[in-house]
Amino acid sequence: MGETQGSRLRGEGLTLSYDERTVVRDLSIDIPDSGFTVIVGPNACGKSTLLKALARILAPESGTIHLDHALIQGYSTKEVARRLGLLPQTSIAPGGITVGGLVARGRYPHQKLLRQWSPRDEAAVAAALELTRTADLVDRYVDELSGGQRQRVWLAMVLAQETSILLLDEPTTFLDIAHQIEVLDLCAVLHEERGHTLVAVLHDLNQACRYATTLVVMREGRILAQGAPTEIVTAELVEETFGVHCRVVPDPESGTPMIVPRWSGRRTVLPAGADT
Repeated sequence: MGETQGSRLRGEGLTLSYDERTVVRDLSIDIPDSGFTVIVGPNACGKSTLLKALARILAPESGTIHLDHALIQGYSTKEVARRLGLLPQTSIAPGGITVGGLVARGRYPHQKLLRQWSPRDEAAVAAALELTRTADLVDRYVDELSGGQRQRVWLAMVLAQETSILLLDEPTTFLDIAHQIEVLDLCAVLHEERGHTLVAVLHDLNQACRYATTLVVMREGRILAQGAPTEIVTAELVEETFGVHCRVVPDPESGTPMIVPRWSGRRTVLPAGADT
């Protein structure tokens, strides 16, 4: 499959397109092992597209992706799923499936023709339910759950997969602030205590700065900056990326950069009949 050097997951010279529309052009990225890499940027800048390519969901128009020092396309689908787990931005569960049944599907990459279920599978599912605090939902139908509960159940399914690389596309979607922090604290535990490599797309820049060991800042399909948040986040970078005038001050809790938008003293008044 072609040996190469570098971290366990990286992309080189990636151009990514949907039909005739190019979203990412000639982008290279090296994901640090055992860290928490967070990708941020404005809407439609290519964040989720890049994550799909790293997970082999989207084939690059050009460029290469390496997983565990080999070209990712050289692996079987099951082998990729034993090495790398993906929580997509939107997921649809089969009708009539329980939480326990859905989380158990995370064990599919480990199933073999002569071994369909084992104590290890049972333990992996139980651990994933416990980590995501969804064990009390195990007999509930997924389509009966709230959006936040469903998101945690999907995360449990990915964790049951027991991969050491996790790609999470907006994992805090639908979650209230308490559960957002719970999920991000879990991400911290996974890389700090268990050595997992995590890559997540987040919209909240302050949360990204607080939790990321490496921040990747994207705009218009390219990387503007990459590194530790304390080293790269400046008011100038935020303005260039998001068009927001701000101050960057130390977070009083974590000491990481905290973005405070400038206050003009004016409030935006929507025209009559505008959506609110």
